[in-house]
Amino acid sequence: MFEEIKSDIKSRMDASIQSLKSDMQGIRAGRASPSMVDSIKVDAYGQKMGINQIANITTPDPRTINIDVWDSSNTALVEKALRESDLGINPMIEGNLIRLPLPQLTEERRNEYLKMASKISENVKVAVRNIRRDGIERIKKLEKDKEIGQDESKKNQDIVDSISSDQIKIIEEILKNKEEDLKNI
Repeated sequence: MFEEIKSDIKSRMDASIQSLKSDMQGIRAGRASPSMVDSIKVDAYGQKMGINQIANITTPDPRTINIDVWDSSNTALVEKALRESDLGINPMIEGNLIRLPLPQLTEERRNEYLKMASKISENVKVAVRNIRRDGIERIKKLEKDKEIGQDESKKNQDIVDSISSDQIKIIEEILKNKEEDLKNI
């Protein structure tokens, strides 16, 4: 019974951590990376799609991202999505190719990225705490329904606390690494 709850909690928390890692990759740290545009969605073919689903994304040099759109009818849609994103980059269009020249990181922009990284990690911490609370409530319900004893309930709640504490430490480590990455440019 508890193994099922523990497995569910662990997988949901791991998904939150993966989401955090993905979001952190989208915050640039001076170097161009295709993952910077991964979170940007384009309204193409009647649905929201990732840019990587409708174009090749390359980085010919450390300060440029090239997006080679496969279908020319989507070029304007990709450009619109890029302009509306929070990347703060002005796309240049050459046929089906969209160039994203990355400006030098200013101190002001770096601070914005630091705040953004902090906010993202705080949201993931809240999600992990909510998952923890949900798990503990499920354990208390098992105890209330007399499916497990009080001692076992307490032991399992401690295990859930321990899992969430470990996940919070991972979140803080990811944030710390991103902050160092942003400061060391």
